[in-house]
Amino acid sequence: MTHFVDVSDPRRDQGKRHLLDDILTLTICAVLSGANTWVEIEEYGESKRDWLAGFLTLPHGIPSHDTLSDVFARLNPAELEVGFQRWVTSIATAITDAQIRIDGKVLRGSGDASQGKKPLHVVSAWVSEVNLILGQVKTDDKSNEITAIPELLKVLP
Repeated sequence: MTHFVDVSDPRRDQGKRHLLDDILTLTICAVLSGANTWVEIEEYGESKRDWLAGFLTLPHGIPSHDTLSDVFARLNPAELEVGFQRWVTSIATAITDAQIRIDGKVLRGSGDASQGKKPLHVVSAWVSEVNLILGQVKTDDKSNEITAIPELLKVLP
């Protein structure tokens, strides 16, 4: 969590029942374990409560899916991105002799043709030996992967 120290808590102190560090850690662990929704993250937390209690404070137990959703809706995405970048950098520096692969993809389900919304195109850099994405950037709407690669290289550790 030291990588996320600059993520400010957007909630008022009054009525705050769950620590931001607990919420972030729970969510990261759950997503890494395959959770895709706020309900799944809450269910993961409940099923792993004893294990999580070994390193989280959890003063009021596992946050509800509504609490998780509300907190993440208010977090500053730029601060969260910086934290994730620090975390990935710390992991990436431990990887030696690995090849970094770069590829572009269309994110399935990100578009809606009926509303004229085009799907999201991203370019990613990853290390397949350890299944680690080092960085990802969105391509411009009227561009291609080649123009996004320099932006991707700027965020790599």
